Amino acid sequence: MDDQNKNLILATVLSFLVIVVWFVLFPPPEPVVDPNTTSVTETQTPDATNADSLQIPSGDQTGTPNVGQLPQQSDALRELSAAERITIDTPELSGSLTLLGGRIDDLSLKSYKETLDEGSPTVTLLEPEGNQNAYYSLQGWVPSGDISADQVPDKNTLWTVESGETLTPETPVTLRWDNGAGLVFLRQISVDDKYMFAITQSVENQTNSEIKLFPYSYIARHGEPDTIGFFILHEGVVRLTNGILGEIDYGDMADLDPTEADETDSERMQLTESGWIGFTDKNWMTTLIPEQGKPATTLTKYYAAHDIYRTELWQDPVTVAAGQTAEVKSQLFAGAKEWEAIRHYQDEGVTKFIESIDWGWFSYLTKPIFRMLHWLNEIIGNMGWSIIVLTLVIKAVLLPLAYKSYVSMAKMKELQPEMEKLKERAGDNREELQKGMMKLYKDNKVNPAAGCLPILLQIPIFFSLYKVIFVTIELRHAPWLGWIRDLSAPDPSSILNLFGLMPWSTPEVGSIFFIFSLGVLPIILGISMWLQQKLNPAPTDPTQAMVFAWMPWVFMFMLGSFASGLVLYWIANNIITFAQQYMIMRSQGYSPDLFGNIKSSFKRNKPPAE
Repeated sequence: MDDQNKNLILATVLSFLVIVVWFVLFPPPEPVVDPNTTSVTETQTPDATNADSLQIPSGDQTGTPNVGQLPQQSDALRELSAAERITIDTPELSGSLTLLGGRIDDLSLKSYKETLDEGSPTVTLLEPEGNQNAYYSLQGWVPSGDISADQVPDKNTLWTVESGETLTPETPVTLRWDNGAGLVFLRQISVDDKYMFAITQSVENQTNSEIKLFPYSYIARHGEPDTIGFFILHEGVVRLTNGILGEIDYGDMADLDPTEADETDSERMQLTESGWIGFTDKNWMTTLIPEQGKPATTLTKYYAAHDIYRTELWQDPVTVAAGQTAEVKSQLFAGAKEWEAIRHYQDEGVTKFIESIDWGWFSYLTKPIFRMLHWLNEIIGNMGWSIIVLTLVIKAVLLPLAYKSYVSMAKMKELQPEMEKLKERAGDNREELQKGMMKLYKDNKVNPAAGCLPILLQIPIFFSLYKVIFVTIELRHAPWLGWIRDLSAPDPSSILNLFGLMPWSTPEVGSIFFIFSLGVLPIILGISMWLQQKLNPAPTDPTQAMVFAWMPWVFMFMLGSFASGLVLYWIANNIITFAQQYMIMRSQGYSPDLFGNIKSSFKRNKPPAE
C-alpha cells in the first residue's frame, strides 16, 4: 500500500474516532428543570360535540377529543391519594392500581435495582399523578349523541371491585361502574408472569336506544425524564404504524403541529393493519397495543404549557344496541426491554415488537450478534466469557480474509528491500515510483489493499457490538470476574488511586477528567495493541512511525470511558489477532522479530553523520 493510500485510510479512521470522542466528552446538554415548577393534572372529561360525524370524535385538528385538557385545581390529587388501591404482585412486578379512574400508576420491577450498591431500591417504572415523575396509563370512553360526558367513566370515576382482591397472573381483577342511567361499564385487567397487561373494556346497554362510544387508552408522562442524551440511543416515543417503525425524541415533540383547540403539539397516525405506541427509555418501556389487524389511531401529544408528554390509542367506535353488551380489548406492556420477553410477545402476535429495541442502522449485524451473545450466555452463564467466545467466533468467520491479509503482509515484507531500491531509483518522480511498485506487486502476485479489508470489516462489527452492549438490558449489571461487576459500565478501577490501594477518590463517570482515570482493562488494551504492532518493524517514514507509535495509547485513553464489555471484546480481539498474524506469517516463511522490534522502539534515532 503506497503512502497516499495509507494516509487516506489513517485520516478517515482518525476522523471517525474524533467524532466518537467528541460525543463521549461533550454529549448534548440536558434540559434544566425549574424546581419551582408546580405539578399539574389533566382534565376529567373530553369534548365530544361532533362525535356522530367522525370515526373518532373531534375536539382538535387531529380528529381526536381533548382527553387531557388540564385543570387548575388539586382536588383530584387529594381524591387520588385517598382512593382504594388493588395490589399488583407478579414474579416480575410489584405495585398497585387505583380505583379512581382504574389507572395503572404504581409499578416497580422486582428483578432490577437502581444501582449495584447493597440495599439499593428496585427500579420504579410508573408513579401516580402528583408525584414529581408522574407516569401512568389510563383507559376510558368518550360519549356521543345524547350521552353526556359524566355518563361515561373517565380518570376521576370511582370504580368498585366486582371480582379479585390482588392482581396476579392467576387472579385477574374486574372493576365495575354503573352510571345510574342504564349503562354498566366493566373493566377486566389481567397480567402475565412478565410485563404484559391485558385490558378488556365492556359496556352493557340497559337503555331502550342504541348508543355509540369511543374507547381510548393513553400513557401520560409528566416532565421529561432523565435521559442518557447520547446519539447512539433513542429515548422518547416509539411506535409501529402499519409495519413502519417511528421514533420521536422528547426534544422533537415540541416541533409537532400545534392544534387550535388546546394548543398542544400532536401527531396522528392511522393504523389499518397493525401497530403500537408508547415511550421507551434505555432499559424500560411502556406500550399501548390494540388488537392487531384491526383499525385504530395513535396520537403523540405534548402539552408545552404543562410539560406533559402523552401517547394515545383510539380504537374503532363501539355501537351497542339496546339490551346488548359490547367489548374492546387492548394490551399494555410496562416493564424491562428484555429480548426474550419481547420476542415472546412478538411470537404471540404483537407485530414487529422486537423492533422496539433500538438496534440502530446496522440492525443486520446487531441482531445476529446479540442472538449469538445471548445463546452463548445461556450456555456459559457469564456475559464476560460469552463476549470472549463471541470474539473467537467472529475471528473464525473472518479468518479466510485475515489469512489472505497476513499472507499479503508477509510477502510485502519480503519485497521491502526491492521497494527501497525502487524509491532510490525514482527519487522525487512519484509517477515512476507508482508504476514500478504496481509492476512489482503484479509480478509477485501481491495485493497491497488486502491488509486493509479485515480492518474495514471490523469497523461495523465493532460499532454493532458497541450498540449491543450499550442498548440491551441483558448487559446491565452483568458481572464478569473480580472487580468487573457491570459490563455495561466503564472499568471502575483507576490508576489514579493505584487501583484501590490509595484511600482517595477518583473522577466520576461523566466527568471530563474521567478519561485520565484509567482502569485495568484499558491499560491491558493499550499494551495488547502495542504488542500487536511490534509484529512488524516501524514504518520508515518518520511521520507514520510517530502516528503508529502513539495510536495504542490514544486508544487506551479513548476506550477507557467505554463500557468494560466493549473493552474486553477489543482486548480479546487483539490477542487473537496477534496469535493469528504470528502463526500465519511464520507459515509463509517470515519470522516476526517481536523482541527486536520492541527493543528498537526504545532506541532513539541517531542524527545522520555530517
